[in-house]
Amino acid sequence: MTVIEAEATDRGPSGPASRSGRAFAAVPPPALVMLGIVSVQIGSALAKHLFDEVGSFGTVALRLFFAAAVLMLWWRPALRLGRRAWTVVVVFGVVLGLMNLFFYLALARIPLGIAATLDFLGPLGVALAGSRRRLDAFWALLAAGGVLLLTEGGGHLDLVGVLFAVAAGSCWGLYILAGAALARHTTEGNGLALSMVVAALVAVPAGTADAGTALLRPSVLLAGLGLALLSSVVPYTTDVEALRRIPPRVFGILMSLEPAMAALMGLILLGESLRWPQWIAVVCVVAASAGATLGARRDG
Repeated sequence: MTVIEAEATDRGPSGPASRSGRAFAAVPPPALVMLGIVSVQIGSALAKHLFDEVGSFGTVALRLFFAAAVLMLWWRPALRLGRRAWTVVVVFGVVLGLMNLFFYLALARIPLGIAATLDFLGPLGVALAGSRRRLDAFWALLAAGGVLLLTEGGGHLDLVGVLFAVAAGSCWGLYILAGAALARHTTEGNGLALSMVVAALVAVPAGTADAGTALLRPSVLLAGLGLALLSSVVPYTTDVEALRRIPPRVFGILMSLEPAMAALMGLILLGESLRWPQWIAVVCVVAASAGATLGARRDG
């Protein structure tokens, strides 16, 4: 989320961002954040339905390909960048591609709510890293307790799926760090658009090799476009517009609700019911994330 926060402060008064700003002017910022969270989780549910058609790799390929196409058309970024800027773009794109691959591999094996909760440990770890506040030690222990409840207190979980979710979370942590560098070395959404192309280049070969010509079915292509809009384009736009009107601290606390929303969407859209220890685990991670974000923003 750091890349979004940074770009929100760098954009000028004209261009695509202002057009989306006019479109969302009447929507309260918290509602924009929640719209983005719901959109991401509906996209994840749609992705699970696509697994039967094209597998995890094919689903990631479709999402990143269409997301890259939409963002390139939207921003039309210049390709004349310095060597350092291109390095950051490539690094960020590779991390973005791997993060999506690992997360969808996890989704194929464990419930959406559990995958999203484990995935959220990445940004939480970044928020807590290097902190010397005693309260942050409590948030870390609370999150660790949540993980124990997820893996031990709610029945059998596929270990490989858990490891994929943890790997996705690690990539999310790297995504935040690389995203900060991307915001420093590129302007507006240009860096994100180019990095999304790099991410697509990471995922599309694997997806093509795994799914083959199934990726070209009209129904699959339409679902892939919807997935890209729901999981990338819509939440990116709503997050940026929300950050124009609320402090990043408030934004971070609202984003902490994402694991709980994932569990709820998994229940409603996929019929993935969690046991009560797993719901408690989700609440633990949400509380730890919100507490760490609030503390970090106050210290900053």
